[in-house]
This record gives sequence, C-alpha cells and structure tokens, in this order.
Amino acid sequence: MMMEYFSNLEAGLQAAINDGNASPRKHYALEVARLGKRLYSGQDKVAWCGITAPFDLLGTMGVTSCFVEFIGAMVASTGTAGTFLEEADHIGYSSDACSYHRAVSGAAIKGLMPAPAFLIGTTNPCSGGLAVLENLAAQFRKKLFVLHIPQDESGGNVAYLADQMRDMAGFVSDLTGVSLDTGRLKEAIGHTNAARHVMNEVYDLAKTVPSPVTNRDLSNFGIVMALFLGTEASVRVAKAYRDEFARRIRESSANGSNEKFRLLWIQNRVQFKNPIEKHLAESCQATIVVDELNDINWAPIDPDNIFEGLARRSISIPFNGTIRNRVKHLQKLAMDYKVDGAINPCNWGCRQGTGARGLIDEGLRAIGVPVLNLEMDCVDSRKFTEGQFLTRIEAFVEMMDSRKA
Repeated sequence: MMMEYFSNLEAGLQAAINDGNASPRKHYALEVARLGKRLYSGQDKVAWCGITAPFDLLGTMGVTSCFVEFIGAMVASTGTAGTFLEEADHIGYSSDACSYHRAVSGAAIKGLMPAPAFLIGTTNPCSGGLAVLENLAAQFRKKLFVLHIPQDESGGNVAYLADQMRDMAGFVSDLTGVSLDTGRLKEAIGHTNAARHVMNEVYDLAKTVPSPVTNRDLSNFGIVMALFLGTEASVRVAKAYRDEFARRIRESSANGSNEKFRLLWIQNRVQFKNPIEKHLAESCQATIVVDELNDINWAPIDPDNIFEGLARRSISIPFNGTIRNRVKHLQKLAMDYKVDGAINPCNWGCRQGTGARGLIDEGLRAIGVPVLNLEMDCVDSRKFTEGQFLTRIEAFVEMMDSRKA
C-alpha cells in the first residue's frame, strides 16, 4: 500500500515538474516521495528514529532513516489513519495517547511498517515517541540505541551527547558492517551547512511584509527537511524556495498583495485533507507566515568538531528544556514575523501541544499576540467537525480585525 502510494506520488510530481510546474512545494514533496520509496523498497537498511536523531550522520553510513511520526502523518494524508488507530485501540493503547504514535503502532501491527535494521530512540522531544520505538524494537526483535538528550548546553552536556553519538556510530557500524568514513561525513556536513544557510534565507524572505509565503508552502517544512540534511537534495529544495520567494517579492512590489493578517502556526499542521488553510487565505485574507518549527536554532557545524555540532543541534530544538524557553522562542518568532495572531491546534494526546497551551497563550498575549486554541486531532479526520472549526476561525479573524481597527 505505502510503496504504491509513494511510487505514484513520485511519478505524478516528476511529471508535473517536467511539464514546467516546478513549484518549490513540488520539489519538496518529490523528495518526500523518494524517501518513502527508499523506506519501503525492501532494499535499503532502514532505521526508525526519534525526531532529534542525526539523520545526516546515519545517511553517511548508508542508512535510510526517518522519525516514526512521519508515517503517522503519511497515513493521515492518505485518509487511512482511522484503520490503524482502531487497531491500536483494540489491543489496548490508550485512546488519549498521541494519535501520531497510535497510528504508527497500528500500522506496525497491520504489517505496514518496514522491518528496520535497528532503531535509534531520542529522549527529546517526547517520551511517547521513545515508547513507540521501544515497542517497535520488541515487535521486530531489533536492537534499540537511545540518545539521552540533555535539556541545555550547560556543564559538560554537549560533550556528553557528542560521546553518545560516537557510540551510536559504533553501534551502527557493528550492525551493518559499514565503518564511518570521515571524508564522507565531512562532505555530508558541508551539504548540511549549505542547506542551513539557504533555509535561513528562505525564512528571512518569509518575514517580508507582505509575505511571499502561501499557507501551504512551508507546511511541515522545517521538521521534514531535517531528514534530507547531508544530501545535495536538501540544498536543491531550499534553493527552489529561496528563488521562488524572491521572485514573488519582486512581483508583489509591482502587483500588490491581498495579505491582511499574518499568522504564526504553533507546533503541528493538520495532516489530513481539510479546508482550514484555504479558508484562511480565501475568506479571511490571512497568511500563515511562520510555523513554530520553521526556524534555525543551531549554528553551522564545525567540520573539525562534527559530533559536538550534531549534539548542539539536537539540544537546540525549541521543545527541549523548559516551557519558558519555548515561549521565548515563540515570542521572538511573533515579533520577527510581525504576526497579528497565532493558531495552536492542541493535538489530543500531545502533552506539549495541549499541556502547554495555557503558558503559550499567556506568553504571546503578553506581547500583544492573541492565540486561537483549537482542541483537535491532527491525524484522525473522523474527529474533525468542519463547521465548528471554521466558525471559530472566523470569529478569531473578526477579533484581529477589530484590534487592527
């Protein structure tokens, strides 16, 4: 099922690009399709991972790796998540656990998760993701290596995590028979740093008033691009966005824009087909100019101290550490992008999305940015009541309009 889905997706996107419809989103989606094909090909060494695993390091060692939540999002986008969620519910998974993780668990039970060569768990950003990897390791009878991510860079935390990543490379080498080639690793880190530089340019262009971004352009962009780091494809995709946004800015200066409201989207987009982004653009003149995870929080990686650089990058994710640090990051984004409001889809079962919403709301309101909290499931379309959500969005937009007036 999933191999056919990714194969058809790749073929359709490649045909569209060949026909001249080469939007940056299509280049991005093409790489997503190619990753999916590699995961399900049965030919690659696959590693299921936590979100903050060093994917460029694993790629250097010949491993196709991916965080498990990617599959939760993919089955949601195909409209089949309900089947897998029901399967997880039937065997006793709590219905108030994260739906990304329940969907992945159900897919594995149904035999739709490729058997990994090994698994790499991370304690950041959440314990639920690590628990899923522990279950998958038991189900597939494969070894699991866990990276314990410190909450900050104080003391010897960077060296502590860097040493764990060196041990992880040894773990991978023992299981695959592939030694870490330092020359290849430096080349991969060169691609990582180049992609980082261009992604920063993309984000800077998105800050322009009016913004060149449409509501769908950068959906899931920051978190998924991490899977492509270390490859030429990551640089190519980032450049496609940069060049297109620059072109739109040039044309907008001559043709104008209908942007009225600028929005910050907190945490996860809704992964199944829904009318929210289109409704915001067409009915509300509201543009999602920035997502919480569409940001660069880490410095370029020193090619002479690669493991320390990888460690700092894993520590830097805004979900790591205290909620106070996360709120400060959201405040900075809100001010940098000059947003009028923020939308937080409080994903049921997510302790960070739902559990932190009060403090996030308080922090953004302190700088004059109102927040719309939408209690919803970002994976399970069966719980989506379109009319109710659109009504709440329209009321929120009316409130922003009155504030502007």
